[in-house]
Amino acid sequence: MKKAKLTALSLLTVVAFTLPAQAKVPGVPEGVDGATKGIVAVSHPAAAQVGKDILAQGGNAVDAAAAIQLALNVAEPYMSGLGGGGFMMIYLKEQNKVTVIDSREVAPAKVRPDMFLQADGKPVPFEERHTNGLAVGIPGTLLGVEKALESYGTMELADVIEPAIELASEGVPVNWVTADSIENSLDKLKKHETAAKVFAPGGEPLKEGDLLVQPDLAKTLQLIHDKGTSVFYKGEIAQALVKEVEETGGVMTAQDLQAYRVKEREPVRGTFRGYEVVTMGPPSSGGLTMLQILKLMEGYDNQKDGFGSVPYLHHLIEANHLAYADRAAYMADEDVYPVPKQGLIDDRYIEERRKAIREDMANTDVQAGDAWKYDPGKKPVAAMNLRDASLVKQTTHFSVMDQWGNLVSYTTTIEDVFGSGIMVPGYGFMLNNELTDFDAVPGGVNQVEPGKRPRSSMTPTIVLKDGKPFLALGSPGGSTIIASVSQTLLNVIDHGMSIQDAILAPRIFTSSYPSVTWEAGLDQDVILQLMAMGHAFEPQSSNIGNVQAILYDLETGKMYGGADDTREGTILGVDAVAFKTAEQEAPQEEPVGAFVLQINGVVYPYKADQKRMVDGVAYVQADKLLLGLNAEFAEFRQKAVAIDGKGFLPVKKVAEALGYQVEWNAEERTLHLLKQ
Repeated sequence: MKKAKLTALSLLTVVAFTLPAQAKVPGVPEGVDGATKGIVAVSHPAAAQVGKDILAQGGNAVDAAAAIQLALNVAEPYMSGLGGGGFMMIYLKEQNKVTVIDSREVAPAKVRPDMFLQADGKPVPFEERHTNGLAVGIPGTLLGVEKALESYGTMELADVIEPAIELASEGVPVNWVTADSIENSLDKLKKHETAAKVFAPGGEPLKEGDLLVQPDLAKTLQLIHDKGTSVFYKGEIAQALVKEVEETGGVMTAQDLQAYRVKEREPVRGTFRGYEVVTMGPPSSGGLTMLQILKLMEGYDNQKDGFGSVPYLHHLIEANHLAYADRAAYMADEDVYPVPKQGLIDDRYIEERRKAIREDMANTDVQAGDAWKYDPGKKPVAAMNLRDASLVKQTTHFSVMDQWGNLVSYTTTIEDVFGSGIMVPGYGFMLNNELTDFDAVPGGVNQVEPGKRPRSSMTPTIVLKDGKPFLALGSPGGSTIIASVSQTLLNVIDHGMSIQDAILAPRIFTSSYPSVTWEAGLDQDVILQLMAMGHAFEPQSSNIGNVQAILYDLETGKMYGGADDTREGTILGVDAVAFKTAEQEAPQEEPVGAFVLQINGVVYPYKADQKRMVDGVAYVQADKLLLGLNAEFAEFRQKAVAIDGKGFLPVKKVAEALGYQVEWNAEERTLHLLKQ
């Protein structure tokens, strides 16, 4: 599970963090031998090995990244691949330049803004909306890889694709992540049948330890090896792709594929605690929203408050609400609508927005601010008021550094797990459902329009100290990506954690009031106090994101990696470092106990042994109940009773004394407390 407390290793890095400016960069682990000839951080060991081998052969970071992406299409076909798109951020040491290869999917020419609406004007349910051909955007991954190699690599596409051909032909062992992904997506895969034959032959999903062999995908990769990318965008693969999209309800044409163009973009840049943070701009919302969160949090002494404390998490939740409100209002494809990139992270605007954060309670009505006031750009005409309906999607991220100091931070996707569930028959690759990243309801800057890239949350990021890069990171997870990247950076820079501890520390995600998703490891007392302030934590913890990072010690020239344990994250250095995360222990199902306590409709996370039913009276352990109700023990001392040697309080009497209405639902065994 995610680590709940800092280890001794982290405590050592806190000391390093407080040293003068000439000290090494934050996040460097103590007592670990770093690599010097290149390193990769990837979510699957087979693809990590491919990247390491390319670096060992003398390839640069771009060569290795291209090979890793192609290998992930084989090893993680449910997360990214030829049928998708992504953003490859590249730091070029000799030019001291950061650039981005944008291979984001594009909407076909025949799409309509209202195409995801039912006859009654309501959005088609996501489960239906994302599993048909209308959801498929024109894929850009292959052309993005080719563009990166031609512009900044040293190897040919035919060279870096060979390891992927071998993996597809000979097979990749099914790990626990793959097995779970197949089992959880079985209905989607069976809907279009072709993919089910590969991942669930005979109707039975592949299990951990089975060999995933993909001859049709190997054929496709070999065709690309022999004939180049034109076979995918103009040749036989293109014909098969368009045919399948049309037969599953889509409107993509051969002309759409031929018209696709990769774009090279300037990243967006901001500062945090004196470090320069270089990240992804529009059409991704990720970078600007992440920078907003960091800059809002810069106004607090997070190190003093402490990781996982009530004030720290309260500020973090509120900062997320403010940044995500602006994200919903302003973020879109900048080629179509202007985005106030300067205004959103202007110090004056950040200070103005921070005033909306109260210290004693949650802000229940967060609205977008007026970022155009601090931006010289031109306001769009369209309305701006829409938000994601589906929050958690899947993707993959990996980071690479070569022996010359070049870096790649690459986030790549087919959107949902197994994308649309549509596999191109005879060619073995999954198609994305990226058009569901557009707002289903038209009228905003992120509505569906021809030739437009849908708003993304992908946040590949590189952090610099004194103009020199020392950290490359990113994460999958739909709109949770922003939370994962921002919190990893806060953990490294403000909380002094090593990069590995920073990744494993429990995270939260919240995009609007009041719901908060959280990872195991947060203190129950902290959660209860935050709930008393108005934050509604989900009843159960769940995993958020999958960060893979590379860290470079400017002082020693050593390279280190950090890998998340929500997948089989793997760090491989060419000359040192070899690390693979172990599978998380299955979470223990928390027994319900004598009853459920809901306050204003939110289930409070009291454990079974903290609740008692005695002679028809519901009791909760005194200290826990009072934390959740924001009350003092002195006021209720006389009502306390001892049960099994611990102090308990009668919920109904305490709640009514505090002004709550109390109702008991005998059938559900739920005690409801309600107060404005």
